[in-house]
Amino acid sequence: MIRFDNVTFQYEKAFSPALSDICLEIKQGEFVAIVGHNGSGKSTLAKHINGLLLPTKGTVTVCGMSTSVEENILKIRQKVGMAFQNPDNQLVTTVVEEDVAFGPENLGVHPDEIRVRVDEALASVGMTDYATFAVHHLSGGQKQRIAIAGILALKPQVLVLDEASAMLDPSGRAELLETIEKLHKEGMTVVMVTQYMEETTGCDRVIVMKGGHVMLDGTPAEVFRHTDLLLDSNLVPPETVAVRDALKDMGYPLSDDVLTAGRLAEELCPLI
Repeated sequence: MIRFDNVTFQYEKAFSPALSDICLEIKQGEFVAIVGHNGSGKSTLAKHINGLLLPTKGTVTVCGMSTSVEENILKIRQKVGMAFQNPDNQLVTTVVEEDVAFGPENLGVHPDEIRVRVDEALASVGMTDYATFAVHHLSGGQKQRIAIAGILALKPQVLVLDEASAMLDPSGRAELLETIEKLHKEGMTVVMVTQYMEETTGCDRVIVMKGGHVMLDGTPAEVFRHTDLLLDSNLVPPETVAVRDALKDMGYPLSDDVLTAGRLAEELCPLI
């Protein structure tokens, strides 16, 4: 669904590229996390997926369309929805259901169809009961879910989240992650840029960026085997992984796919 072929990108007046010769593919229905320290290139990579940034060299292809072809950009952005850090910057009206309807209205969708899309989008993010609420009465996590509902009302095939949980409190992040996982289970392709390593444990795949390069790319279990490389990149593995590794060093036969507290308890209880 998404393909990077030898993509290099350099910001104007920058001394070095933000991305260097990136080659990767993201398949339909995958849930991919992109992680990395500040300046690693992870957000730059995400912004190439819907054509907000265009490669300096190489090509990005989305659903068979090159982002470098100008007439493809609108079609690509209809297929790729993107949510950013600050939910307040993504909401344009004062009432929840009106905000969700804003995108389809601007595309000229029939009012009857808009009503259906708004109801479906709010249901998908668990915000049906808030349809007539004033936006400013919502929490940060609820606002971010409304922003995602507005994207879903446009019927995209891919959802890209550029550190969408960065400005939320722990409960808001948990609400948002639950919503994202639900959308993925319903078939949505999800690309999530995050600074919280614990958010990656439920993903199909984790891409670790460093200095504009892909340093690691694999399942969460595969990536978290390389704790030395992660720590060297100022990335701290989830606490459960650190506990697992400490217990393995003590002789407990735990598997590498123990990434959550629940799974740790399942494997550990029969051993003690």
